[in-house]
Amino acid sequence: MGNQTTATEFFLLGFSDVQEQQILHFVMFLSIYLAALMGNFLLILTVAQNHSLHSPMYFFLANLSLSDVCYISATVPKSMAISVTNNKQISFSGCVSQIFIVSICAGAELTFLSVMAYDRYVAICHPLQYTVIMNWNACVQMAAASWISSLMNAAFHTANTFRLQFCTSNVKQFFCNIPQLLMISCNDTTANVMVLLIEAIVIGSFCFVCILASYVFIFSAVFKIPSTQARYKAFSTCIPHLTVFCLFLSTAVFSYFRPKSLSSPPVDLLAAVLYTVLPPLLNPVIYSLRNKEMQMAMQKMSKTMFEFHLI
Repeated sequence: MGNQTTATEFFLLGFSDVQEQQILHFVMFLSIYLAALMGNFLLILTVAQNHSLHSPMYFFLANLSLSDVCYISATVPKSMAISVTNNKQISFSGCVSQIFIVSICAGAELTFLSVMAYDRYVAICHPLQYTVIMNWNACVQMAAASWISSLMNAAFHTANTFRLQFCTSNVKQFFCNIPQLLMISCNDTTANVMVLLIEAIVIGSFCFVCILASYVFIFSAVFKIPSTQARYKAFSTCIPHLTVFCLFLSTAVFSYFRPKSLSSPPVDLLAAVLYTVLPPLLNPVIYSLRNKEMQMAMQKMSKTMFEFHLI
């Protein structure tokens, strides 16, 4: 306990110490980051500009894209800066900010995916009551509840992590992450680990069961629809959401619940990239490719902008 110290800065893990590999990492992350920003902002702009998309499903999708923008912006720019400058230092406040923002966005991602599953359930299983149940007041309240609950949860875990003292400043990850900070703490972190584990099991299981139950009812209702075209339309609105949920769940489970035998610095680094970078990059692509309504709205907006540019 005599080695305890109050850290004023931390040092993140770089992807390589070789200059050529650092440049390659910078170019790759820059390309991914710009693609994620472009895809998510384009999706938000398309929903905002097109009145035919002013529905609960696309309202929640725009919120999900906003969460993805913040999610990837909290980690990737700092990692790119490390590759360019070879300065792995991050301030104490910068580390706090990373954990806080990543926690908010991860929580918002899960809650919005759950809300979107409920929206699809109501739309397909109770179509005549859809406008009554999913009215705009209810949608705004659900979105606000998702953001506020995620913010409160992030504030709790951030404060609970940084009440600890740290024996070293070397964070073995390319961004500040709670598990890696607990590993370098001088204090007993059993309580922190138990709180994280219990919350992950309770909240994760609740959201998973809600989404699973929603889709059991959805698929049961869809298979009873006599029209093939109507079935296809129903599936086309559900498959992108289900794909995004499976992507988020699989990367999260691999990052935090994989066996210790699969844990090593390179694997931990890869897992963190999958968890923080892949969903924000692929979510807008999945929704754009699988949703004809979104494709038509994007084409219409692009045509309008092109014509305006010519004028």
